[in-house]
Amino acid sequence: MHEQDFTERDIYVTGTLVWYYYICKREVWLMAHQIKPDQDDSNIDLGRFIQEHSYQRDKKEISVGHIKLDILRHDKGRLVVGEVKKSSKYETSATMQLAFYLLELRQAGVEAVGELMFPKEKKKIKVELNEKLISTLEEAKKNIVRIIYQEAPQAPQKIAFCRNCAYAELCWA
Repeated sequence: MHEQDFTERDIYVTGTLVWYYYICKREVWLMAHQIKPDQDDSNIDLGRFIQEHSYQRDKKEISVGHIKLDILRHDKGRLVVGEVKKSSKYETSATMQLAFYLLELRQAGVEAVGELMFPKEKKKIKVELNEKLISTLEEAKKNIVRIIYQEAPQAPQKIAFCRNCAYAELCWA
């Protein structure tokens, strides 16, 4: 696809694209071009299970515009957006995904703080927007759009994430 094939409204940088940007640029392109991963992959199933069965008292799966929040709750007068992950192994990706949600909410006039939640590890990490985080996120969003506009995904590169990736057959078959 060429840049002119997209219109401004066709391109939405999503939290999922931000997550994968920090893991695998090839996956960003595949997802943005509606190439779905293996939905029967055990890691996808495990992630869904953890998300559905953790933090039962919190509101879950809240859609706001083109973003989908895992958890939304009030805590001591503050709005808290929770992002549930199965492991803190990809903490940077998770932090940037959550920062993306917080920035999208801020731009819509809603102030919130974030909390990364790793139920299997019984671990929580607070995330709050600051100028450095916003600047890093804005640069990532520009790079994601550049990736989307490429005519083809970059060649696959073996990384640690490949072992558990639902796109593995597409890259390595």
